Amino acid sequence: MDTHTGNATTPDGTRLTYRDHHAPDSQHPPLLLLHGLAGHMGEWDDLLPLLLADGHRVITYDARGHGASTRRPPDMTRASAVRDVTTLIEELSLPTPVTLLGQSLGGHTAFLTAAAHPHLVDSLILVEAGPAGPSPELPAEIAAWLDSWPTPFTSFSSAAAFLGHEAWARGLEEREDGHHPRWDRDTMLAAVAELSIRAYWPQWARVACPTLVVRGAKGTMRKAEMARMARTTRGAQIRTGRPPQPQPQTLTEVIEDAGHDVHLDQPRRLHAAVRTFLSARNAT
Repeated sequence: MDTHTGNATTPDGTRLTYRDHHAPDSQHPPLLLLHGLAGHMGEWDDLLPLLLADGHRVITYDARGHGASTRRPPDMTRASAVRDVTTLIEELSLPTPVTLLGQSLGGHTAFLTAAAHPHLVDSLILVEAGPAGPSPELPAEIAAWLDSWPTPFTSFSSAAAFLGHEAWARGLEEREDGHHPRWDRDTMLAAVAELSIRAYWPQWARVACPTLVVRGAKGTMRKAEMARMARTTRGAQIRTGRPPQPQPQTLTEVIEDAGHDVHLDQPRRLHAAVRTFLSARNAT
């Protein structure tokens, strides 16, 4: 495997730090992985070798305001997150269309990208992510969650124990007084501001590419949202004149013994679902 770490600069001057992982002789569309709120690209480390073993080229990156990317960017709108995806595709000269795999807020960005730039996206994999809303209570819930972090954490082990996964702890910055988050609280709240006042069903209705929606059995995504997503995208396929598919446009999968962080709770089960979906997609 060949891995290259670099930085891309967006139109508003935001720096995006990425890792480009090349599997030998990849014959599949590139996979771009998008993490969730307050996370980092290292969250995909358990899933990454499994995808590479399948022969995929995989790109991971720290979203704006997160990790090694610009911590306080001038814009945290949903539109800016979509522009980040297109910037990375252009910066890396990725052969298009690509496959987008996103969890939580990263999944939200992924389907907005597919809706706005259908020619760039071959297929979508959304983990605990959908268009439901508005959620007026969301900013307060996120603020309470972030404020509950007893930072700085005194040790890596204490951070992993509190956050629930070592992957979350690996995203922290170690300083002399302990381990600190690599994000700014106000920036995180700005990232979810639009979700508190609107839903994104119109954008979802414009998604016409094959999609896999994954929900953790113990996660936060509602069954009704997943079911409505499947019904809506089937209609989008018909309206856009895409050739009829031998299976529903949106497939759904529930991963047992997984919460909101399906990719951390059950990476192998998630990989099995992703592999089955992409194998069927690549065979068409």
